[in-house]
Amino acid sequence: KKPLTGQEIKLLRRWILSGASLGPAAPSDKVSQWSVLPVLQLRCTVCHGTRVRQAELDLRTRESIVRGGKSGPAIVPGKPAESLLLKRVHAGEMPPKLKLVEFSIKPMEKAEIELVTRWIEQGAVADVISPDHSPDGMDPLLSAEDREFWSFQPPRRARIPRARSSQTLYTPVDHFIVSALQQKQLDLSPPASRQTLVRRAFLDLLGIPPTPGEVSQFLSDEAPGAYQRLVDRLLASPLYGERWGGLWLDVAGYADSEGIQHSDSVRPFAYRYRDYVIRSWNADKPYSRFLMEQLAGDELADYTNPDNISAEVHDNLVATGFLRLVPDATYFGITNFVPDRLDIIDDMIEVVSSSMMGLTIKCARCHSHKFDPIPQRDYYRLAAIFKGAIDENDWLKPTRQSGSPGELDRYLASILTAERKAWEADLERIEQEVKQLEQKIAGMEQELVAAEQQRRIEKLPVSLREDVARTLVTPAAEQSEVLRYLAEKFGDQLKVTRDELLKANTDFKKFHDEVQQSIKAVREQAKPEPLIRALWDRGEPSPTYILRRGNYLTPGRRVEPGVPSAVNHRGSPLEIQKTSDGAPGTGRRLALARWLTQPDHPTTARVIVNRIWHQHFEQGIVATLDNLGHAGAR
Repeated sequence: KKPLTGQEIKLLRRWILSGASLGPAAPSDKVSQWSVLPVLQLRCTVCHGTRVRQAELDLRTRESIVRGGKSGPAIVPGKPAESLLLKRVHAGEMPPKLKLVEFSIKPMEKAEIELVTRWIEQGAVADVISPDHSPDGMDPLLSAEDREFWSFQPPRRARIPRARSSQTLYTPVDHFIVSALQQKQLDLSPPASRQTLVRRAFLDLLGIPPTPGEVSQFLSDEAPGAYQRLVDRLLASPLYGERWGGLWLDVAGYADSEGIQHSDSVRPFAYRYRDYVIRSWNADKPYSRFLMEQLAGDELADYTNPDNISAEVHDNLVATGFLRLVPDATYFGITNFVPDRLDIIDDMIEVVSSSMMGLTIKCARCHSHKFDPIPQRDYYRLAAIFKGAIDENDWLKPTRQSGSPGELDRYLASILTAERKAWEADLERIEQEVKQLEQKIAGMEQELVAAEQQRRIEKLPVSLREDVARTLVTPAAEQSEVLRYLAEKFGDQLKVTRDELLKANTDFKKFHDEVQQSIKAVREQAKPEPLIRALWDRGEPSPTYILRRGNYLTPGRRVEPGVPSAVNHRGSPLEIQKTSDGAPGTGRRLALARWLTQPDHPTTARVIVNRIWHQHFEQGIVATLDNLGHAGAR
């Protein structure tokens, strides 16, 4: 009664053209290691994986599981009852119950235990993973028709139409406008007055109206090129960077606090990114460089030597704060489980894809995109690119924890060398002031101790007083046998503590409390350690799997880092290469940045030009600034 729809016919056609494969014939109950490893990755590798390997056990790969740790192999292929891994799980020892909240993990579910058991029972076979990319570079999930959409094509210089007007035409854009107007028998409006023009320039470039004096200055400049000189002057103003940098900060979602309901914690060093953006606009930094620094600043140059952090290296790191602007509540144990972390990653991907690519890739988290040719696989390929720096299985909390050495949160201490030295010098100054104040207390205390000791000595028999007094001023190594005996016998009696003096001497207590208040005031002058709110590659990312319906409990096919095929017009896999100057990292985000900033990339330049056009003319060439796809405006 219901014939195949056009979309269903199209799907069948693409399946047939791609080879009509039903996949390898295999028993329905066969368990692959690629079904088991995600379970262990989710439940176990926080203690037996990348950063921590308790009992020298690594549960990330089939080889390391069989090899085992201090207690021997974790599994015995074919013998689940003899496998130590399952014994510990059944006994409730793994993961340890006391560690569940600390590491934000949950015990294995019954179905997961059964899955691991069946895998071991079947011999824990090491399956070979099939390639993630087609040999010819053409994605079988996309048709030629899919690729023909206007914004998926590389930009090409348009032919400028010939147009005539009663008004002077200054730019190629004027020709396009007049050509369109003439099709409706219209022409350009009369030129704006100079007073209107100066207001438009100020509001567009600086975001504020001109003062009466600035208007008069422009109106009185009747020499040729007056408007061009006005624009140059406004572009050179530091207010220009504040105006246009502020517009980019809106796109990036900049905020000085996390914005989480009931816990709007402050982001103490977020301002560095704000200032970086303003500096970049005022310096007329190339847009391609601007994007590369924000996506992969940590992979552009080595930043590991704290004594050699240049302004360029500092800016590279600060720029990656772009990837840390989404609200993040994972500093709490109860809001730091894998689903919470995946939401953070999802929001970050949305910011990147909408701000730089003009695509709503987030839609493909749970299923293939309903409007654009973006398979669900492409979402997870993109997520894999960022996994070296933000990995749900190797998580760093977003805030500096109390007493944390700085290796467990998302802050870097790689600030400008001059700034660090100034901070250290200020700490040294404070410590010297505190030391001087403490010496004042110690000096008065020493006098009072000596007086109290003398008072106690005078209570001793006369024959002992002189020798006992000598025990107080003679070093232990130089004492005779008699003095050592007296020191041992009367030492406790002559011991005077500060607490005793504070209780017995009101003048000393008053002086002590006053100096302690001064010490507190001096210590309060100490500034917190200067840090950078950044995202950096930590190496050894965990594998990425397509999550069926976006559910972290139902991992599917494993995928490698890659870019959306719809806008990858060259069809080649992502080329991941590390830099040659020793910058750490996997090179994944750097590869993404290089791909995005290719001169012929379909969407990158279109997105930013469209945004700038929107800010000048109220509406973009495409009205939907974040969406140049099928569901966006034309």
